[in-house]
Amino acid sequence: MKRFWKDVAVEPHGDAWQVLLDSRAVKTQGRNPQLLPTRAMADLVAAEFAAQGEEIDLGAFVHRDMADYAIDIVAPDRATHITKLLAYAETDTLCYRADPDEPLFRRQETVWEPIVTACETAHGVKLERASGIVHRPQSETTTAALRRRLEAEDAFTLAALLTLTSLATSLVVGLAMLEGGADAEALFAASNLEEDWQAELWGRDHEAQAVRDMKLAEFRKAAEFADAARARS
Repeated sequence: MKRFWKDVAVEPHGDAWQVLLDSRAVKTQGRNPQLLPTRAMADLVAAEFAAQGEEIDLGAFVHRDMADYAIDIVAPDRATHITKLLAYAETDTLCYRADPDEPLFRRQETVWEPIVTACETAHGVKLERASGIVHRPQSETTTAALRRRLEAEDAFTLAALLTLTSLATSLVVGLAMLEGGADAEALFAASNLEEDWQAELWGRDHEAQAVRDMKLAEFRKAAEFADAARARS
């Protein structure tokens, strides 16, 4: 598909912001008005349109697609998506560790425990840890507290959090990315600790490294979107 616009602009629309292509407001892929909560988010989406060449690269619309997903999919059914996020807490990567006598366990304790402890302090919860693969459910009190935490976020932040959490297979990591000054690369590395550990021992092949790089790029994009959702206009 060829590019069909020349000029890209951003302007306020009530309490929201919108992107204009040749003075026409962008709509979502579900044909809803694409009204964005902050100027920072509108700038991210506008930049993707402005960066397109003569031939449109649909894969380059990462922030546009996330905004559309928030509006078309998450906003009409927030409860379902919050439940999806809570499911990650039940099998959170950072809560399932190797046996204590294994060297990997010490690395997990060093890297993961400060992140888990910070999550508990920030959100007033107690997260169950386990060694091995035996499932240890989170308490009803913890699940209820996490649900209240997620219900406080808007659809745009939830959309970003769904991507962050799924890439990390960790709600703890996803929530940590919403904290001010969070280091996306360090948190992604924490979620990828076991794979990186194996690569240190046995080496990483080119295909595995390419997959890791792709996931990290997606994680960074979602982190940018989350920051923009929470920015002051």
